[in-house]
Amino acid sequence: MQNRSQRLRLTVGPETVRMLELGHPWVIADRYTARWPKFEVGELAELTSEQGRPLGTALLDPGARIVARLLSRAPLKLDRDWLVKRMQQGNQARQWLELGDTTAWRLINGEGDNLPGLTIDRYGEYLLLQYYSPSWEPYLDALCEAARQVYQPLGIYGKFRPQETRRLAGQQGSQGRLLWGKPAPDDYCVREQGLCYRVDLVRDLHSGLFLDQRDNRQRFRRLAAGAKVLNLFAYTGAFSVTAAAGGALSVTSVDAAGRYLAWATENFRCNGIDPSPHRFLTEDCFQALEQFAETGESFDLIFIDPPSFSTTRKSRFTTSGGTAELVRRALRLLPAGGLLVTSSNLAKMSFSDYLKELRRGANDARRTLQILEVAGQGGDFPFTASFPEGCYLKYVVSVVQDHIGIE
Repeated sequence: MQNRSQRLRLTVGPETVRMLELGHPWVIADRYTARWPKFEVGELAELTSEQGRPLGTALLDPGARIVARLLSRAPLKLDRDWLVKRMQQGNQARQWLELGDTTAWRLINGEGDNLPGLTIDRYGEYLLLQYYSPSWEPYLDALCEAARQVYQPLGIYGKFRPQETRRLAGQQGSQGRLLWGKPAPDDYCVREQGLCYRVDLVRDLHSGLFLDQRDNRQRFRRLAAGAKVLNLFAYTGAFSVTAAAGGALSVTSVDAAGRYLAWATENFRCNGIDPSPHRFLTEDCFQALEQFAETGESFDLIFIDPPSFSTTRKSRFTTSGGTAELVRRALRLLPAGGLLVTSSNLAKMSFSDYLKELRRGANDARRTLQILEVAGQGGDFPFTASFPEGCYLKYVVSVVQDHIGIE
């Protein structure tokens, strides 16, 4: 990074000024930012209006759509001491949470904790630091020093998460690396509300446990008691484990990746749950729904939580283009009074648009979805009123009813 004798002062346009003054931290590339002089990734700049009014200090990411992220409305030195204060604020916000017997949760949630483009998750004695912009790369040492002081971990892992993460799935760029401390064991497990889950902080884009669904898994556990459950896009089986622990009669887990289902069976065993009465099917979820329909199989409770985008040899799925079809097929397997639980983490889709997808699927199946409950991410994933994009997770519990004709 260049050593400038004086910090950059960069002018932004009136629309960006309006958004920054409302509290939104992003500067989106436009004709005003196109006039900025050359700078390096990770440089800090003082942003100003065209009239020279100071707006705050931003972290720069040249060439990106989000070309700058506002860190503070005041001048700052991005060092350990400043980061410690931000992390302490994050701890203070989380003092209200009831985590129970849980050792894994989010400590810093990017824009929601005033550290845009950065998250920190606790997995027991280890931390996973994920940055969604390379502008954080020059500050990894300072981040580790601050995290060591505030959280006192045994080790800290780092992972770069570019916007187009699906292109990196399984590739070297998607892997985590140890930034400081001792490496975690290969069979490392954490607890969530008394249940055990194996996590991997190095391989793949994800750790094996989506922490934002913690509270929803507790809800699901109660619903699953005495039910025959189908979990589609099961991944490593966290919801399947929760259902079995909650007293489900049987759980069928379906995922296109067999290695994730093997991971799911490990999660069953580490909780003392015999996986043999349950099914783990390596299959495209659309195809599995067709096969269940052909054989006349039904379920009491179906859970659908697909990735925002997925491709298998047999189908291609996007949330905005495939949710309705998934719902239509799933409703053929549920009797009246059965439960359909659906979830999506696609931030670009509003809750109202998501409900339209559910409605379209139900109408195509000539059924009605009577919504009992809606929820989002847990309280350790806060968002600010100025950053509505931070409210991304949609979780909907519906009772299935038959259409009633009018005589």
